[in-house]
This record gives sequence, structure tokens and C-alpha cells, in this order.
Amino acid sequence: MFWKNTLVTTLILHLISLGVGQIFYPEVQLESNFPPARPTVYNLEAICLYGNGRPRYTDSSFPSSGYAYARRAGKAVNRLEAWFSRCCYGGLAQGNEQILCCAKQAWRTALSHFCIEEYSTMTLVHECCEKKREQRWNCFKKNAANPYYQPLSGYTAPVISPDRIFTWDPNTC
Repeated sequence: MFWKNTLVTTLILHLISLGVGQIFYPEVQLESNFPPARPTVYNLEAICLYGNGRPRYTDSSFPSSGYAYARRAGKAVNRLEAWFSRCCYGGLAQGNEQILCCAKQAWRTALSHFCIEEYSTMTLVHECCEKKREQRWNCFKKNAANPYYQPLSGYTAPVISPDRIFTWDPNTC
């Protein structure tokens, strides 16, 4: 498994370095980033420091048709990364405790929207979306591809505005 992940990561980095706009297997590209890990005290620093080094998914990341699941997952990652940026540097939260609370809310909100979008299709939904309440969040946490939010070496993410507004509620902390 280690060699497969290393090979996939190397291939992605090579394609990025060549400036290849279209990845023919987007689900392979997403394998190392979806689902995103639950924010914790152990990964919060990486969430905030390495946001620009983690992949984003533009329209050119996908073929012109198909790959609806990969598009939804990519949209969830893009949304979450933009919201993490707001939690870390957007003035929404002050101090690590509040930033962590904001990041956790952003994570749940982004994955909730992902699940809503999954159920709006005529295809099978992601296994974690089928679960309720805390079981859903534990499923996403357990399946996290990059639990410590490590960046891709040499990658700089394009700026992608979120398609939804995130409002942090500090009273839920």
C-alpha cells in the first residue's frame, strides 16, 4: 500500500510540474486528500500553516464529463480549505482554542454539504454519509487520507473562492 501511495503521489507531482491541466483519473488524485481529517490539537498547526500546499480541484482537474463523485469531493476539499483559511487568518477566531473550534465547525459543515450533495444524485452515496450523527464524523475521521494535513512538496494551490459562505458560531465551542 505504501508503494502505491508513493507512486500515485509521484505521478501527481510529475503531472503538476509538467503543467498538465487535465488529470484523467481524478479519483486517483483525490485518494490522498478525501475525506479530509477532523481538525484536532495535533493537526491544527499544519491545517493553518500548510493550506497553500495541499491540492485544490479546479474544473480543469476533471474531464469535461463524468466523475461527478470526484467533482463533489473536490468541491468539498476546496470549500474546506477556504474556510480553514478564514478560521486561521480571516479574523473569525483568536487563539488556538477558538481557531480549533472554528476549524471543527468548518469541517463538519463542509462534509455535511458534501453529504447533502451526495444524496441529491441518483448514484450510491459515500459510506460515511449513510451514517448518522457522531458515527458519520467518526467514519470520516477513520477514513481520512491525510490525517496530519501534510502538504505536497513543491505544490502551491491556486486560490479558489468557496461556493458557499461559512459562518462560525463561537457559542458552540
